[in-house]
Amino acid sequence: MCLSVASYLDIEMEEAFGLITEGRNDAGVDAIYAGDINDNDFSVVIFQGKYSFNLDVDSNFQANSIQRVIGSIGAIFDPNKPIEMNEDLMPKVQDIRSLIADGYIPNIRCVFTNNGLKWNNEGDNHILNSGFPENQVKFVYFNHKNIVDALQSKKGINETLQLSGKSIHEDFNFKRVLIGKINVVDLANLFEKHEDNLLDQNIRKYLETNTNRVNAEIKNTLLSDKRENFYFYNNGITMICSKFSYNGLQSDNWIVKVDDLQIINGGQSCKTILYTVKDNPDIDYSNVYVLVRLYELSGERMNPLITDITITTNSQNQFDLRNLWAKDDLQKRLEIAVTELGYYYKRKKDNIISSRETTILSSVAAEAIYSIWKKKPYQAKFKKNELFGSFYSDVFNDINAAQLIIAVLIYRFCDTQRKKSTLYDIYPHIPYSNYFMAMIMGNLLLADLKLTLDKLTHSEFEKVKTYFETNKDNLFVRTNNMLLNALNQLYPEPNSYDKIDKRRLSATFRRGDLMEYLS
Repeated sequence: MCLSVASYLDIEMEEAFGLITEGRNDAGVDAIYAGDINDNDFSVVIFQGKYSFNLDVDSNFQANSIQRVIGSIGAIFDPNKPIEMNEDLMPKVQDIRSLIADGYIPNIRCVFTNNGLKWNNEGDNHILNSGFPENQVKFVYFNHKNIVDALQSKKGINETLQLSGKSIHEDFNFKRVLIGKINVVDLANLFEKHEDNLLDQNIRKYLETNTNRVNAEIKNTLLSDKRENFYFYNNGITMICSKFSYNGLQSDNWIVKVDDLQIINGGQSCKTILYTVKDNPDIDYSNVYVLVRLYELSGERMNPLITDITITTNSQNQFDLRNLWAKDDLQKRLEIAVTELGYYYKRKKDNIISSRETTILSSVAAEAIYSIWKKKPYQAKFKKNELFGSFYSDVFNDINAAQLIIAVLIYRFCDTQRKKSTLYDIYPHIPYSNYFMAMIMGNLLLADLKLTLDKLTHSEFEKVKTYFETNKDNLFVRTNNMLLNALNQLYPEPNSYDKIDKRRLSATFRRGDLMEYLS
């Protein structure tokens, strides 16, 4: 299950493990992922996994399991319905319900995964009869073949592009640029042929048209009588390659041969175009075009430029930039410095499972640093996409290896405490407050050692680490007392914090007003 989650979401195994909710009273939800708020909505991915030992008997995904998940969706996403779920799932559901209560719209994808075949007609009937809006709930099948495809390295794509009308080609600064337009049907066929292999350099995941306002507008334009002006409405597609060639004696309608083609901006537009064109074959798209920018960039010296182009051309959208920033000099310096202190800093995602004790993912480091040393716990939890986006400089500037490691050790300890269901009845905030707890504990740690953050360097690292490991239980008790005092000020009697609705409690840690009572 963990491998399926990691492969589908394109995340580390450690991150996927934290999403697992499988167990007794899991309501058919084996794992659940809630994304950041995007405009007025947010994405949720629900996983249900099955493993068949005898594929000769029945290898189809079980229809009754689909029915069970459908029933769970009807309960989870209606904040007015009472539910009882296990201690791993319930806090995550309350976070989701809290967002819904605040007016955010969930866009749900149900991923059914097994080692056999897709569900049969009975499963289709359950989905059809669910009554869920098609633009809000999607059902996806994902099996071992998809996992293998996700793990395998991709080969370069050599293709031919048919440009329409006049195009512009220019050489400058030892680079080549080609600007033209391509028919949306040709672009859809290209994407259908190569699928996400075209997006290897563009690490942004595609959002269904219902989960992204821009994608929805692209679809609506293509279906409207304004579609012939689509070229002027859309920002276009940015592609890179190692080489392109065409017949320069031809005045227009160039046929361009391209080696190692990749799309680094416009991937979401491409997929929206693909789905819209294929779902509406009766519409005439013969005069509907999209702008194409093709850059010939090859060699190791071009890698920094490719990174810069990808980041800047995607700056108006939220997407996971972690792998791109992995090439940043700051990340490389942190990796070297962290290694010197006995840990391994994983700058970018790979398919290697390392020891959790000594391996630090850059994504985890970003959450820990932003929560603890930059004192933004509410943003670290609910704006994760931005940690390697608009928050990147604020997260990593002026941070050294010692500060990074200590932050991660604190973060991990608080996250471990969060999972202890025995604490839930005594301290109802525990399932939701770990980012705030980590921040408070970091402050207490420095105060106990009479250190300021700038003095937490490699020379003080072992002393700080030893003190933390020796006193972390006591630090946790003091941290908890400080947080309880702040919560009781925020929610005074008679409606004290432990009596408020769990959805409201979850929302408390999504806002910054609690910080006023912790200063």
